[in-house]
Formats: sequence, C-alpha cells, structure tokens
Amino acid sequence: MKLIIAYIQPDKLSAVKQELYKKEIFKISVTNAMGCGQQKGYTEVYRGVDVEVNLLKKVRIEIAVNETFVDDTIDAIILGAKTGSIGDGKIFVLPIEKTIRIRNREEGAAAIG
Repeated sequence: MKLIIAYIQPDKLSAVKQELYKKEIFKISVTNAMGCGQQKGYTEVYRGVDVEVNLLKKVRIEIAVNETFVDDTIDAIILGAKTGSIGDGKIFVLPIEKTIRIRNREEGAAAIG
C-alpha cells in the first residue's frame, strides 16, 4: 500500500481528476495549499508599493492505493498536470504501514478498495 501525495497547479485539478477517472482511480482527497519551489514567487505593485508574493497557490492531492495502482496513478497525475513549465508540481510516494476502514474495521488492501 502506498500514499501518493501530489502538489499541482489549481487550474490543472480538473484535468488530473479526469485522467485518474480514466484509470478507475476514484478515491482522492484534495486540499488547497500554498508554497513555492523553483518559481520563487513574484513581485507585484499594490497601491504604489512593491509586494513580494513568494507563496503561490497550489492544490495537494492525496491518494492511497494498492501496489498495482501506483504506476497508473502517477501516470494519470503527470498526464493531467504537465505543462512543461517550472511550477508543474511534485509527486511523493510514501509507504503505508497500516490502513483500517472505520465502518467495519477492515484492514490492509481491502480497506483501501
């Protein structure tokens, strides 16, 4: 079992969801996030004052999958989020030690679905 965490551009969320659905991956969690990487933000003028904006809007997607879905999930996220520019995002793959479904105490791969 793996937990896949991806940070993507907010405007790419719809495309990523469509690619995930094509690969029959439906269970996702989405959170609004702010951060910066190579983009390092930008400077804008607000009421005549230079303002440095170094935390940019991102979307965090979390998907718990069984081993057989790891590569399909990563491929779907890349297909939906890639523009070829700095700021497309990152994907992290982490091991899951234990999963328990609250409703009926199912554990392991059966709890993920």
